[in-house]
Amino acid sequence: MDITSLVIFLAIGALAGWLAGTILKGGGFGLLGNIIVGIIGAVVGGFLFGLLGLSAGGLIGSIVTATVGAVVLLFLIGLIKKA
Repeated sequence: MDITSLVIFLAIGALAGWLAGTILKGGGFGLLGNIIVGIIGAVVGGFLFGLLGLSAGGLIGSIVTATVGAVVLLFLIGLIKKA
């Protein structure tokens, strides 16, 4: 992985984490928190989209996949915290 790919990867993670935080909580989690939520969300989203037989390619598809996964991740964390 070259430096450009790493920067794009981290930017997608940050954007997806911020979007998920905005959708569910009304705000982000800071730059590092957004990146972490977005990266984990990308893994969750990729897994979920794979189960459904969906594939999202390109930059926009990666952002959508990571955001959906991050929203699901934050929703599940919220359920666990309430229990």
